[in-house]
Amino acid sequence: MTPAALAALLREITLTVVTDRGLDISLVPETVVVERPRNADHGDYATNIALQLGKRLGVVPREFAGWLADAFAAADGIDKAEVAGPGFVNVWLAAAAQNTVVDSVLAKGGEYGRGSELSGTSINLEFVSANPTGPIHLGGTRWAAVGDALGRVFAARGAAVTREYYFNDHGGQIDRFARSLEASALGEPTPEDGYAGDYIAEIAGQVVAAVPGVLEQQGDERRETFRAQGVELMFDQIKRSLHEFGTDFDVYTHENSMFESGLVDTCIEQLKANGNLYEKDGAWWLRTTDFGDDKDRVVIKSDGEAAYIAGDIAYFRDKRNRGFDLCVYMLGADHHGYIKRLKAAAAALGDDPATVEVLIGQMVNLVKDGKPVRMSKRAGNVITMDDLVGAVGVDGARYSLIRSSVDVNIDIDLDLLVKQSNDNPVYYVQYAHARLSALARNAAELGLGRSADNLGLLDDPAEGDLIRTIGDFDEVVATAAELREPHRVCRYLESLAGAYHRFYARCRVLPQGDEEAGDIHRARLALCEATRQVLANGLDLVGVSAPERM
Repeated sequence: MTPAALAALLREITLTVVTDRGLDISLVPETVVVERPRNADHGDYATNIALQLGKRLGVVPREFAGWLADAFAAADGIDKAEVAGPGFVNVWLAAAAQNTVVDSVLAKGGEYGRGSELSGTSINLEFVSANPTGPIHLGGTRWAAVGDALGRVFAARGAAVTREYYFNDHGGQIDRFARSLEASALGEPTPEDGYAGDYIAEIAGQVVAAVPGVLEQQGDERRETFRAQGVELMFDQIKRSLHEFGTDFDVYTHENSMFESGLVDTCIEQLKANGNLYEKDGAWWLRTTDFGDDKDRVVIKSDGEAAYIAGDIAYFRDKRNRGFDLCVYMLGADHHGYIKRLKAAAAALGDDPATVEVLIGQMVNLVKDGKPVRMSKRAGNVITMDDLVGAVGVDGARYSLIRSSVDVNIDIDLDLLVKQSNDNPVYYVQYAHARLSALARNAAELGLGRSADNLGLLDDPAEGDLIRTIGDFDEVVATAAELREPHRVCRYLESLAGAYHRFYARCRVLPQGDEEAGDIHRARLALCEATRQVLANGLDLVGVSAPERM
């Protein structure tokens, strides 16, 4: 019985108890919370429903808990229930009910952990969107890992997900990039506000090779050649790095297209017409304060040039025109102000601001030998995605970036991530999968197959803990999707690997010596296969491989 199934059963029983006692049934919540106690002696699961509901019903919570415990204990699938403390109810599952989890995993295979609560929802997930003026830095690398994992989690719960990269090819940063390339090709110093690093010289050389006469061109013509060719070459490198990192996008949208298509002008005219755009000091301002922003925003500057938010407004409208129900933006730590302004822009256009979600990711630092890692020579002043992957590999890089909440800064210890030890989180999880795969191979060599016919024999505490941990997976994935927190999947996988290692140390799976294979061995093999399957499913959700040998 999964936690969700148990919660539904306990709610049904609670409704019956409240009805039989003549109490107000409308006060019973839609969901009864069940949790795993930290101490296994306190039951398989515990609920606080009596504490939550007792006083509202006019009943002492502990007395109400006693009524519920008696009713819970009489239900099919529950072995016993006891009152604890001021009104908690601890519940022990019957072995047969508990082991239905193993049956479910074996039956669903790779589909276990998938749900349908987001079915019918079309989500546009925009992440990374790094300017094509240099290699992807660590902040963008974090979003590449987390964004891809979040897309996988959304899809696992039924959403139609489009991964999108917003290609910033409009504005001053592109001009600085072009001038930097041009200066490098001419052998001149890097412009004061330009970009440095070996990659600039590399791309400048590639432009000269691709357009042999570029250095004979003059003025704006030469600058435009370096801009167009350089941006394309840089973006090709970015896409190649992302692909090698296991992150691919469905759509690449060019910022310039918002202007070239006329959508920016259309949105501006709409905002003028509905009164949400006003003129002041020669500029046009969006009334974002009317919709919760800290201050109004300039959309058209006094010199007639569009401010950056003009493209953002059109881009949101473009997404909604394409039929997305939810537009999720994953932005860096320096973009916190975008939360209110993007929601305000949506409202100003007459749309629902709830269709906009902005996730902010914090900084990443690399540490080696207890000290910060030096800057990348190739990129000039940042550590890049390629630097990190080169140091620890794709799996180590992805897992280390996903396993922490994006709300916090993280330090990545390069020494730890290259160690093949249980102190290395990704190794700890992958080794559990490899160990289970080896166990299945050894069983096959012995001619011993798994069987779910005698799962009732799995009554050891370590077996029960492993089964209940497996049963948590579906809820973990659902919560990760609901809260936009794929790191929960990583933390769960570590707890599952731990539960498996404890089980393996306590319960012998394969017969040894002259011992004859029995039903307990076959049942434990079924449990092991269910564990391996959930580890594989979870690793797939975060885009990390599930090796069969290590």
